[in-house]
Amino acid sequence: MTHLTAEIKLRRNAKALSLQAQRRLCISVLALSDALMLALAFGLAYRVRFNLELPIFRLEVEPSPPFYGRLTLILVALWLLVFHLFRVYDWENLLGGTQEYALVANACTLATVLVIATGFIWPDFVVARGWLLLAWVFTFLCAGGARFWLRRLIYGLRRRGYFVVPALIVGINGEALALAKQLASWDTSGLNLLGFVGAGVPVGQRLVSNLHVLGDLDALPDLVARYDVEELIVATSALTAEQLLDIFRPYGTDGRINLRLSSGLYEIITTGLSVNSLGYVPLITVNKLRLSRFEVFMKGCLDYGGAAFGLLLLSPLLAVIALAVKLGSPGPIIYRRRVLGRGGVPFDAFKFRTMYVNGDDLLTSEQWANLQAYHKLKGDPRVTRVGRFLRKYSLDELPQLFNVLRGQMSLTGPRMITPAEKEKYGKWDMNLLTVKPGMSGLWVVSGRSDIPYEERVRLDMHYIRNYTIWLDLQILMRTFVVVLKGKGAY
Repeated sequence: MTHLTAEIKLRRNAKALSLQAQRRLCISVLALSDALMLALAFGLAYRVRFNLELPIFRLEVEPSPPFYGRLTLILVALWLLVFHLFRVYDWENLLGGTQEYALVANACTLATVLVIATGFIWPDFVVARGWLLLAWVFTFLCAGGARFWLRRLIYGLRRRGYFVVPALIVGINGEALALAKQLASWDTSGLNLLGFVGAGVPVGQRLVSNLHVLGDLDALPDLVARYDVEELIVATSALTAEQLLDIFRPYGTDGRINLRLSSGLYEIITTGLSVNSLGYVPLITVNKLRLSRFEVFMKGCLDYGGAAFGLLLLSPLLAVIALAVKLGSPGPIIYRRRVLGRGGVPFDAFKFRTMYVNGDDLLTSEQWANLQAYHKLKGDPRVTRVGRFLRKYSLDELPQLFNVLRGQMSLTGPRMITPAEKEKYGKWDMNLLTVKPGMSGLWVVSGRSDIPYEERVRLDMHYIRNYTIWLDLQILMRTFVVVLKGKGAY
């Protein structure tokens, strides 16, 4: 046990500032950044509205720079206050995902509505409507953009041991091991996993990665105090109801410790869970649908609008690619790949043909075995010269925009699979087919074909479980960067 204690202390003492000091510094920098970005946003709105002389804006009244300067100072304070009310400076809402951007967007919208309401209540308060509309857009873009880059900075610091909290996995069984494996591989989670606490396994035994068993449940209070643990991640299926209550009593209401309970079905069920009371008894209910009606509407607008705009914009490029495929090798221009859609309904996904018609005859037995195992093959001899270029920049997948317009695919979603490939998803196949497959997705922006097959499955499940419209927008923006680099595609 001594060598484990030394190792854990070494990992925790690898930072110069205390964790609370790091958090206060981060939030202070974030608030200062927001103030500067908001001032920049209002300034940009003024310049676009009054100085650029755009035809959509008519300059009927000469603007007063001193008035808008004083107004900017007041509105920066108002926006920061609304940010605070929306809890965008609470640590649990920072650095974790697209929820932060949603909170910022909602806060900017409410602040804009408050300014509009002021104009109705106070007739002497008059501002240009075009300026206010631009201010609403720019405040979100500037504040959200600054938070995006700050998040990248914090993620880098987390990989070096800063802005991480000591955490323990409570319980030892298959679910606990799965939780530990996923959290340990997520190096930007902000968790410093120390090890396991539970019965049935000798103290000191290594279970996952470098995580060992640190003690049984009776040792939990001592471990929490010794290592200043702030996160307890409980695998509920590994504990009895009495043991769960024994953990909840001291830590469930402790403001210094965040107690997280797994549902036991979290990895399997991705449609979401909710807690409802039935006869005064709280029960966990499995949601029938993963997306709300509003989310379905927003995703539909993004899919159909984006696909139609993309086809209109890229039609000359599509014609050039079609000609290159036709002249490059004999065979059809479009390849139809039979895949599974939502509900397991098969359909043909369109792609520009990138292989020779007799491509399978060019494979060696070893290459065929690798293809069957990984569904991808580096240096694939079946791929034509034109096809290699198209695959490198994902241009072969552009015809799938027609699949999106036909309602068979989305711009973003889980990776499409064939009927034969469905068996490899095992218990997760019921979730994969609850949504439409996507032209792009987390697997694209996380490494494309270079990531292991199991990691692609995990990313698909993460997308389905954590879907928001903001996640779709983030994936689309990152897709352009990844595709232009041309890495990980073959």
